[in-house]
Amino acid sequence: GTAVKKTISLPPDLAREAEEVAESEGKTLSGVIQEALRLARAERFKDEFRKIQGYWSRTAKEKGIITEKDLERYLKR
Repeated sequence: GTAVKKTISLPPDLAREAEEVAESEGKTLSGVIQEALRLARAERFKDEFRKIQGYWSRTAKEKGIITEKDLERYLKR
């Protein structure tokens, strides 16, 4: 694919750490940053999923839906 070039600023310690990771893993600095951003995005999705799951879990319990059979009975109403 095509890449979009961006300039970013990092604190010296973080820049050094990213360069060390790149060297130790045989990756480019861009590759390390891309992986970090993908992992951060995945964590945000997981957090959002957990929030949604928690909401629906609480809502189900409030309606007395604990088991799959409870859910089947509720949906047949």
